[in-house]
Amino acid sequence: MDFAEKIERIRQQAESDIRGAEGLPALESVRARYLGRKGEITEILKGLRLLPPGERPKAGKLANDCKVALTELLGARSGELAGNLEVKRLKDEEVDVTLPAGMKYPGKLHPITRVFDEVIRIFASMGFTAVDSPEIETDYYNFEALNFQADHPARDMQDTFYLSGGKLLRTHTSPAQIRIMEERDPPLAVIAPGKCYRCDADVSHSPMFHQVEGFLVDEKVTFADLKGVLTAFVHGIFSPDVKLRFRPSFFPFTEPSAEIDISCVSCGGAGCRLCGGAGWLEILGAGMIHPSVLESVKYDTGRFQGFAFGMGIERIAMLKYGIDDIRLFFDNDIRFIRQF
Repeated sequence: MDFAEKIERIRQQAESDIRGAEGLPALESVRARYLGRKGEITEILKGLRLLPPGERPKAGKLANDCKVALTELLGARSGELAGNLEVKRLKDEEVDVTLPAGMKYPGKLHPITRVFDEVIRIFASMGFTAVDSPEIETDYYNFEALNFQADHPARDMQDTFYLSGGKLLRTHTSPAQIRIMEERDPPLAVIAPGKCYRCDADVSHSPMFHQVEGFLVDEKVTFADLKGVLTAFVHGIFSPDVKLRFRPSFFPFTEPSAEIDISCVSCGGAGCRLCGGAGWLEILGAGMIHPSVLESVKYDTGRFQGFAFGMGIERIAMLKYGIDDIRLFFDNDIRFIRQF
């Protein structure tokens, strides 16, 4: 078999293999067999140097013509196979617009967001202004200026996340009291909603939680004013039928201090599993701002008095919506959110 016959035989076989390839991977195998680094045409081209000098130009032209023809055929077949794949993909993805639409769920506000908005709205109706404050605080604003001395036993109530450089994650939103009073003169009526952090986690506690701090400073402010504001708030967030009671308590930044309970939202005070049979549920803490706190911001304690209160938003949401595990707020289960 002379050189021309050999090239023609290879060309015919290659063309048959190219046209018979049923997919791009198979076509790539054909290309490698004939035009790859060790392909049949490539090996022929490498072997031209072994031919007599007079035969090399003609043989070389035949081999190159074959290579060009096969390359063009490979390109055409590749485009054809790719087009077939696209047609198949479009067919597979075809949508029957006559079919009924699937169920679409509208967006829902998270229950924490809902309660936050409602709390802010109720206090805004009583003249309170909402402010932001830093989540990363100093010991001074988080403890010292709020009458927590370095060895104060009340510091043991706060399981604090300490950071480098003397910073910490605030354990309550009460530092907003100091920051706002440093910047503004009375009269003041402010609430500070935001995130807080403590080393605590169980069905009723989370390392990150939400709180609203509120305070009012003016002349002739009394504990009766505090009771009136909190009563209006509780009736607004729950129901006018809910009763309140104030129990003596202790907080370093208020004096006198009180824990506020409400009649059980489940049994109305008759006694049930939620309230442990007592008929009452703890809802928030409050009191008259301690004179030491007012002095730390250089307010005239002979002229100005104030009250402060703080509440956990998760606590209110759990009571308002009958939720028994705080972790549900942070599990991101869409089935839970859809209930609201």
